[in-house]
Amino acid sequence: MNAEKQYIDLYSECRSLIAEHSALVLNARREEAYEDFRRLGFPSQKVERYKYTDVAAAFAPNYGLNLRHIDIPLNPYDVFRCDVPNLSTSLYFVVNDRFYDKALPKATLPEGVEVMSLAEAATKNPHFIEKYYGRLARSSKDGLNALNTMFCQDGLFIHVPKGVVVERPLQIINILRADVDLMVNRRVLIVVEDGAEAKVLFCDHAIDDHQFLATQVSEVYVGENAHLELYELEETHVKSHRFANTYVDQQRSSVATIDSITLHNGLTRNRTDVTLSGEYAETRMFGCVIADKQQHVDNNTLIDHRVPNCQSTELYKYVLDGEAVGAFAGRVLVREGAQKTTSQETNANLVATDTARMYTQPMLEIYADDVKCSHGSTVGQLNDEALFYMRQRGIPDAEARMLLKFAFAGEVLDSITLEPLRDRLHYRVEKRFRGELSKCEGCKLCK
Repeated sequence: MNAEKQYIDLYSECRSLIAEHSALVLNARREEAYEDFRRLGFPSQKVERYKYTDVAAAFAPNYGLNLRHIDIPLNPYDVFRCDVPNLSTSLYFVVNDRFYDKALPKATLPEGVEVMSLAEAATKNPHFIEKYYGRLARSSKDGLNALNTMFCQDGLFIHVPKGVVVERPLQIINILRADVDLMVNRRVLIVVEDGAEAKVLFCDHAIDDHQFLATQVSEVYVGENAHLELYELEETHVKSHRFANTYVDQQRSSVATIDSITLHNGLTRNRTDVTLSGEYAETRMFGCVIADKQQHVDNNTLIDHRVPNCQSTELYKYVLDGEAVGAFAGRVLVREGAQKTTSQETNANLVATDTARMYTQPMLEIYADDVKCSHGSTVGQLNDEALFYMRQRGIPDAEARMLLKFAFAGEVLDSITLEPLRDRLHYRVEKRFRGELSKCEGCKLCK
């Protein structure tokens, strides 16, 4: 347990300091998480759900942590201009692992809607936060959950009360900012109560030329007849490592759409677990990965059908160039008694070079006899006949290859219901395939 030892020792030495800069509800789960981490350690590649990513190797370097919450000289509202044209959002920032509350959007939210620091929410309304915090992301089941629970001091809290419709999307910019190599541990809690509706867009950016390691654990509750659209867009850099575990619980007749887009990164490992706890719930899950150089992207998903009459759709697409490594493992579990389940899972991959690697493992596990379920995966290269056809009509080889890649990824991008965001991502993806994605237009911080 060489990689684990530095974190065990650090927590043992700094537990009081960590607690001092957090909230009682978050602190209440630290010691249990510490014992779980000592027992579990980092998941090895012998663990089925982590077989494609060497977690311990990513955590082995000695990263700094800002446990004293020293202020970072940054006002993101003054310098960050990576907004999506024509998409009117309520814009918030999380700098490293702290909610930025020195300035807030001028647009007012509907009555009762809260977007705020998780630590502050836990201090103001501890009983409400305690009801949800740590219930889905159990530290006893996953070493990364345990590590995050040990060290997280703050994060983001979003609450949409019963029956409230938030028309304006909530846009959260996660900024990694430091003068040295840095590790951050961020927590997200989203509660969308019965009959409520919301759209949430997360954008991840790293703005300094340092090594970053970010863990993020998100717990998302979608109540009866509630609708949630959750979008995650990563545009960091090759020195950034991201480990994100997202847990979603859906109640009766709820609809959750989860879209994950990775446009630029170093190493990314996303785990998404969705539990359909109420009848007639529907899950729509989409993912798009574009990777080259030595980038590594591993998406691992679980859709757990626990009750009858639910529906799930899952589509992930990868486009790999250079020496990139992609991995997708998606499991759909239909439990005993979950009759009338409908599920479709698809993973399609385009490997454009001989040196890129793709690992795919779609899985169906069914214990009910009245279901409609399918799954499949494909791994292929660019179509030589299509390339020849396009070149015969005067399209240069490089342009033809770009157009085929763009068309392949388009199906996932078209799933985005926010038209300005969809159009913007089409533009960004085209620039990515042309090798022009170096910074967001108008951004004064990105390098």
